Amino acid sequence: MTENQDGAVGQTHGTPPEAVPDGVRHDTFTVALRLSVSPAEVFRAFADSDLRRRWFKLPGSGATYEHDFRVGGGETAYSTFTTLDTPPQRLKYWSRYIDIAPDARIVYVYESHVDDMLRWTSLATVELRAEPGGTELAWTEQVAFVAPTGDGSDDLRHVRGGTRLRLNGLVAALASPGTPRRITSHT
Repeated sequence: MTENQDGAVGQTHGTPPEAVPDGVRHDTFTVALRLSVSPAEVFRAFADSDLRRRWFKLPGSGATYEHDFRVGGGETAYSTFTTLDTPPQRLKYWSRYIDIAPDARIVYVYESHVDDMLRWTSLATVELRAEPGGTELAWTEQVAFVAPTGDGSDDLRHVRGGTRLRLNGLVAALASPGTPRRITSHT
């Protein structure tokens, strides 16, 4: 455990050197989404923990979540992912909010762990821009893959695909009862 200047305690994470034969790989991607709700409604889907649970989920079963939406706060989630042909994998997601501009921007860092090994970390920026009839959302991630899956060639596709799935969930959550508006999206 380590302690920073603010007295916050966190865990020190390390990846064994043999897990990253060629070093850290960096990638950046952006997914854009057009929503027919206001930036305030989209922002609320990130800030309100109950609404967020409808769309921001880890794969697998037995998931637990803690969410503290404020600068310096963050989110922790745990889950167990099982397939028919592999042993169960313990998943952990940890994030910390760096910048929050209501109805306009959310910047945070997050870590993804599988079986207690840090696999990747990312700086994510979510920008909300008002436009006629709704909101343009741009989700940009700068990812550092520290422990690749196999040769690492599918890692970016995996993270980008997971982001798109979450954003599909966001669209569904905003269109659910209580938000009776038509949502359109593009990536």
